[in-house]
Amino acid sequence: MKRRDLAAALAAAAVMRPWAVCAEPLEIPVIGFLSPGSAASAIGLAKFREGLGEMGFVEGRNIAIEYRWTEGRHERLPESAADLVRRRVAVIIANGSDAARAAEGATATIPIVFDVGTDPVASGLVASFSRPGGNATGFSIFFGELTAKRLELLSELVPDAAVIAFLVTPEIRTTATFTREVQAAAAVLGRQLVIVTASTPSDLDTAFAAMLDQRAGALLLTVDPFLAGQRDRIVALAGRHAIPAMYQFREFVAAGGLASYGINFGDMRRQVGTYVGKILKGAKPADLPVQQPTTFELVINLKTAKALGLTVPPSILARADEVIE
Repeated sequence: MKRRDLAAALAAAAVMRPWAVCAEPLEIPVIGFLSPGSAASAIGLAKFREGLGEMGFVEGRNIAIEYRWTEGRHERLPESAADLVRRRVAVIIANGSDAARAAEGATATIPIVFDVGTDPVASGLVASFSRPGGNATGFSIFFGELTAKRLELLSELVPDAAVIAFLVTPEIRTTATFTREVQAAAAVLGRQLVIVTASTPSDLDTAFAAMLDQRAGALLLTVDPFLAGQRDRIVALAGRHAIPAMYQFREFVAAGGLASYGINFGDMRRQVGTYVGKILKGAKPADLPVQQPTTFELVINLKTAKALGLTVPPSILARADEVIE
């Protein structure tokens, strides 16, 4: 081969080789998402992806996400967590206390980012808020205290409701604690609290029938991923049976519910996304403090109040962060 032809061939190879290397499929990190809820009504997933995006991670481009929804079947969480571990995911996101425990039971090495409604120190998930230790960190909302506050607001909205139904999922570990706290708050307010349960979507019709049988004048929900995942169905049943209800997230009110009081769950999911992004970039869960929300929002749906024949007190309207008309 002539010298000129050899030089041309080497130049062509130098151009083609990087292209060939870049054309090879690259291995991208996989995030595991573990929840006892359902994909159909999950809250805040878009915000979660937004948080990942803020850290430079985009699903389908440089990360993948494996979702494991158990549709209210809490007994499936340990196996779902084990499946994510077998999948060798880079991080596990655990939605709720039971999912967090299942994840910690499945791995002591894969980082876990949780959002829970209990004290993660008292429940043994982490060593402390500031220095979690181990392989888990995340976000903690003391839902028991918030549920008692929701009961107080519901009593103001529906002052004639002597009996208030409290809808819970009995399989959740925190249900008994939340129930005791709300019963104590109901006693202070002079209201009778009746407990109704639902573990599966088909249980909801029975639960609402029980509310009517016990002449409940209003409804309060506990906070758990299963009930959050049944948002549209619960709001529809409350409307059909004309039961005023106080919810945990604004998404219920946007769907036609009466009122909600709690955290901005979408914003918390965004922060979960940023935590996952930090871990993917090398941060250790043990060094990321467990975060707690500092702001809460009250949302009122005046159209729903009118349909229920309720007049929202001016004191409630004055405190509302958002009024849907």
